[in-house]
Amino acid sequence: MIVTFDLFSALTDSRTGASRVLADLAATRGWGQSGEELYDRWDGHNKALQRTAVAPTTFHDVSLEALSRAWRELGHDQSYVAGDLAVLEESVADWPLWPDVAAGVAGVAAEHRVGLLSNVDDALARRTRAHALVDPDLVLTSQRLGAYKPSREIYARAAAEVAPDRLVHVAASARDVRGALEAGLATVRLARPGHVVDETGPRPPVEVTDAAALAEAVAGV
Repeated sequence: MIVTFDLFSALTDSRTGASRVLADLAATRGWGQSGEELYDRWDGHNKALQRTAVAPTTFHDVSLEALSRAWRELGHDQSYVAGDLAVLEESVADWPLWPDVAAGVAGVAAEHRVGLLSNVDDALARRTRAHALVDPDLVLTSQRLGAYKPSREIYARAAAEVAPDRLVHVAASARDVRGALEAGLATVRLARPGHVVDETGPRPPVEVTDAAALAEAVAGV
């Protein structure tokens, strides 16, 4: 069995990590928004753009357009966009993992090969703290697979990539849970603060609130 994890919801507390960086930028420029407000605006556009993104569009391209839209809406100078995204991408190495991640992933890895399934470019995935916890050959990115969540295509291609091994995906966000389930992928939901299940979508058959429970959970799906 191959077990993949979502990178920026299940494993990484991306809102905390990025908000710290954005708060510093805002303070330097005298902007009135908090780091969390800036992150939420950017992230909202990012998620919306990923719904229609197709190869050869990269995650960097999507993030750049999302930041441009966010800054434009807030009345911030567009000349900041490229530099601000570079700062954010560089800072990914410092974005914290959720506290239960290291032990939880290690527990799963004791029985199965583990990887990532994420809407990122390969280079960005390698920069994260989570990358060191998984098999580098199983880092299944949107760049590698040529598709983006929540499209069914990315999950189908991920399953084909690891065949004949069975793929189980650990997701946290509503769109990832729904996308994986609608694609027919065996899915475990790892509940995280700020993320809920899509009320109009399929319900995850297994849900845990602590990564320490994942080893048992993935064995049961």
